[in-house]
Amino acid sequence: MSVQGVMNTRLGEKIGLLESNAFVQGTAFALSLLAMWFFGKGNLKGLLEVNKAYWLGGVLGLAITLTVMLAIKGLSPTVAISIILIAQLLVAALIDAFGWLGTEKVGFHFTKYLGLLLMIGGVVLFKLKS
Repeated sequence: MSVQGVMNTRLGEKIGLLESNAFVQGTAFALSLLAMWFFGKGNLKGLLEVNKAYWLGGVLGLAITLTVMLAIKGLSPTVAISIILIAQLLVAALIDAFGWLGTEKVGFHFTKYLGLLLMIGGVVLFKLKS
């Protein structure tokens, strides 16, 4: 994710944010189709049987790619990726704790909150100018 984020950001600086995103997503789509045709064992008809909210994964892919590019452009790659990873851990913990999106509930105790706070503190310390 770190390498891709920086590469996408540099591409965006040359051709534009939305243009680079379209290129990146288009390339991923084409390669995904090839991989599916050669190696896929699923059934696309199953799309009609799942909760339609799950179809928004592609929309989230667009939002994620754009926000990563903007974050790296506005911050350093280290700080941007650190914040993104902590946010990902926090959201994953909430999904586990509340059993969202059909997942089994997993306890989220004091030690896990403390771990997240320590990571946030680490980013703050890293960001401080010496």
